[in-house]
Amino acid sequence: MKLLVTWVSVLWLAQSVVFAADVRLLSYAPAPPDNPLKGFMPYSGSYATFPHSLEWFYLPVNSVITGSNQFDWTAFEDKLNSIAARGHHAVFRFYLDYPTLPTGIPQYLLNDGLVTRSYTDYGNNVSVSPDYENPRLRSALTNFVAQLGAHYDGDPRIGFITVGLLGFWGEWHTYPHDAWFASVTVQDEELAAFQTAFTKTRFLLRQPYGTNPGSRSMGYHDDSFAYSTIDPPEWHFLGTLKTAGETNKWRTQPIGGEIRPEIQSCLWDANTSGCLIPPQDYNQCVDATHATWMLSQAAFEPGFSGAKKDRAIAGARRLGYEFYVAKVAFTVLGNTATVAVTLRNTGVAPFYYDWPMELAALLDDGTIVQAWTPPWALRGLLPAATNTVWSYDLSSSQLPAGVFALAIRAANPLTNGKALRFANTTQDQHRDGWLTLGRFQLTAPRRLATLQGDGGVNLSVQDKLPFGASIEAPPDLQSWSLWPTNLRSPTGRQAE
Repeated sequence: MKLLVTWVSVLWLAQSVVFAADVRLLSYAPAPPDNPLKGFMPYSGSYATFPHSLEWFYLPVNSVITGSNQFDWTAFEDKLNSIAARGHHAVFRFYLDYPTLPTGIPQYLLNDGLVTRSYTDYGNNVSVSPDYENPRLRSALTNFVAQLGAHYDGDPRIGFITVGLLGFWGEWHTYPHDAWFASVTVQDEELAAFQTAFTKTRFLLRQPYGTNPGSRSMGYHDDSFAYSTIDPPEWHFLGTLKTAGETNKWRTQPIGGEIRPEIQSCLWDANTSGCLIPPQDYNQCVDATHATWMLSQAAFEPGFSGAKKDRAIAGARRLGYEFYVAKVAFTVLGNTATVAVTLRNTGVAPFYYDWPMELAALLDDGTIVQAWTPPWALRGLLPAATNTVWSYDLSSSQLPAGVFALAIRAANPLTNGKALRFANTTQDQHRDGWLTLGRFQLTAPRRLATLQGDGGVNLSVQDKLPFGASIEAPPDLQSWSLWPTNLRSPTGRQAE
């Protein structure tokens, strides 16, 4: 009788364990430095010297505005298309005045008598600074921003926009000619135009300008990063954010910029004492600003090698988000299967876009059998030491028979764009661009226990035991004791 009870207990355990949560712990591995919408980027072009997902370009306003309320987007489209063809997102700025380059002022405004000022600062002898208070120029710029938003807000080819337009390089200053710069009234007009025109695509300003910048949905870019980032003095990037009460803006809006050109190379030397100008501590700057992306042309041209390149790649990887899935639980109760994903942001900044999350059941060859779009959102997951749990219920009838893999991904709206990869060892395990959560099945594989002629029990297992199950059998099966389980029924029995 004791042998019979033992045999029944083994069968019950094998058939009923599917009601317990099948929990998998996932291992961490650093996410790639070229995850989308973060990291280092070059000026637009084809570079294989450094991993990246973004490309930068400038364009003069007169490349688009060809006359009063007349627009030709051809040059802009060419830039966006060439960058997208390489699987990258574009970051850009339009300018009126770029020292050393021909003016970006639309010709019709010059013909109408727009006042301009010549200057020789920054090696310039060709560009001119316009009268930013001119009513026709102001109208042209706000109309341009409105048209830009109407055509391109939410365009999947665009990563970020820097506001530009005003000041030298579109950086919102005319130093040392401060009196030439736009009044607060003009600043507010441009910022209001961007606020209205762009509700999907993120835009950034050089520093907090205008009236009540905290009320605007804009980020900031530090174009002298790791040189004049940490304050004091007050005019350094972080000092301007503190003065405006904007040090926490990174929680909802992106921070970007450019590593100061003079230190873009020496910053990654083993000893930075050879820099022409003294750099600030890069990691401290990243941690304080929560920056997501940086223009750093030197990393691409001429590029780095060896340990120096390794240090630069580590620097790029530290920017922005990094998502690590620590655990997944798969539970079947009746006709409902529940997937619970435990994750956290191990980076320094959030992800700023609403990319749809997808959950899929895969065969071992990566074939998608069934896919779902759970209402999960990466956007807004702040860096934290604690976890967030996503849960999703689906009908067990939608899952394949037998063993299958569950996987997730954030779908990049740029068709050929880089996949957002998680910081896990099982990323891309079953299908490129997807994070494998584990292999599961709805019903436990049958375990057949038979009584042998010698009085022993033979247990035949075609697959591994279900999660949490363990069976031990001494040769004589003489000593058994009750053991607790997390199953909704009496305890099973296990050999001592």
